[in-house]
Amino acid sequence: MFRLEKVFQNDDKFFIFNSNIIKTFSIYIFIYLFSILEKNSIYEILNYKIYKDSNYFIFSLTTPIIYYFLTSILFKSHKNFYHYNNNILKKDFGCLALSLLFSVLIIKFYSNKTINSNIVLLNLFLFLNLYFFENLINKLYSLLVKKNIIQKNILLIGNYESLIKILNEKKNNIYVYKCCMIIDKSIDEIKKIRSEIRIPIFNIDEDVRSLLEYHSLGQIWILNDDKINLDKTLKIILKYSVDIIILYLSKEENNKNFINSKYNFKNYEISRFHGAKLFYKLVLDKVFSLIFLLILSPAMLLSMILIYLEDGFPIFFSQDRTGWDGRRFKVYKIRSLKNIQFKKTDQVISGDKRLLKIGKFIRRFSLDEVPQFYNVLKGDMSIVGPRPHMVEHDIYYSSIFKQFLKRHKTNPGLTGWAQIHGLRGPTNDVELMKKRMELDLWYLNNWSLYLDFKIILKTFLAIFKYKGVWNFYI
Repeated sequence: MFRLEKVFQNDDKFFIFNSNIIKTFSIYIFIYLFSILEKNSIYEILNYKIYKDSNYFIFSLTTPIIYYFLTSILFKSHKNFYHYNNNILKKDFGCLALSLLFSVLIIKFYSNKTINSNIVLLNLFLFLNLYFFENLINKLYSLLVKKNIIQKNILLIGNYESLIKILNEKKNNIYVYKCCMIIDKSIDEIKKIRSEIRIPIFNIDEDVRSLLEYHSLGQIWILNDDKINLDKTLKIILKYSVDIIILYLSKEENNKNFINSKYNFKNYEISRFHGAKLFYKLVLDKVFSLIFLLILSPAMLLSMILIYLEDGFPIFFSQDRTGWDGRRFKVYKIRSLKNIQFKKTDQVISGDKRLLKIGKFIRRFSLDEVPQFYNVLKGDMSIVGPRPHMVEHDIYYSSIFKQFLKRHKTNPGLTGWAQIHGLRGPTNDVELMKKRMELDLWYLNNWSLYLDFKIILKTFLAIFKYKGVWNFYI
């Protein structure tokens, strides 16, 4: 629903950030509780006046602030949780000890409050509290790995020897090798070694698009051992939507920031959609979807009644679309065409005789798109993103434009950068599709939350400016 596997796709910075927030907040809560329960019963736990008048009020503010400041500096460059977690208790305890010391000094020299001997007991509890939450966070991370939320589904591409080397090595649990492509072996040779490698094996001529969809791949690793033709390999896979990482196997170094703690790597092509910003985008998607569904529900209900009166059931219909990383999903729409047989790839044009009488009104004001807010709630789509096309159209246009499948580097959207520039409706014109693709790629390369808000606002204007012909696809 929240695409958390994409949030954590490229690094653990967002998880580390939230870990520090949780520990900082736990310190504040613990001091708050101690300040009240030291001399009062549990029934006074929500009495803010007791807390504010206590000797620990300033202490409860300065300690977590200083602790967060110190940990933010100490762990700022950490992108890998296992590296971050190395000797974490020593580092956390050190930061907490310094925070407590500075807080006591601040109270002593800049406050008229006095702290009694109970501060020793409080400090002991704070260290125990930190120990508890550190273990809780470790268990949470392990659970997310086990649930395949933090795990990375990877396609390995390289020469036979390099693949065997990587597959036989001890690896981080977050790396899941789903399948591999052997470059230096023929199809007949690959058949002979299938029993030697326990994951599916393909050759470089396979349809990568189908592999990405079937194996739910999120990354492609190219194993660069100085024998591989890197340029040729990149030329084959660059047109696809998943992240591409190059591993340098020729030189091994002992470095916890490297893959398997020894292989340097280069993020050759990485989607901008990951980490904290993506998480905020997904949260806003859910919030706005609920708001829009609530606002538009009367109009949608009226449309459903009129469709039934004019042409009976069904009211809704669904079709396959291509989503993030080329994975298929069902998109939902309100039916605006007559209940007759026609080719699903036949797109709606101006004056189309298949349109219901109410269908013209529905399409004019994009009411047929409203059920796609349900797709957004499910996590298949976003409010803003490249519009999803029929699978058949994706296959066709990807054979014409090398960059076409890169549109799938994020969730497809209800509206997008191309749509607010008037590029909507039937996709039969190759040149118009090229312009739409270019605008979609610009959005992917320049995405920000501000840009999403801008597109949402301009969408409402575009619906009326372009006479509401908002039928992105059938």
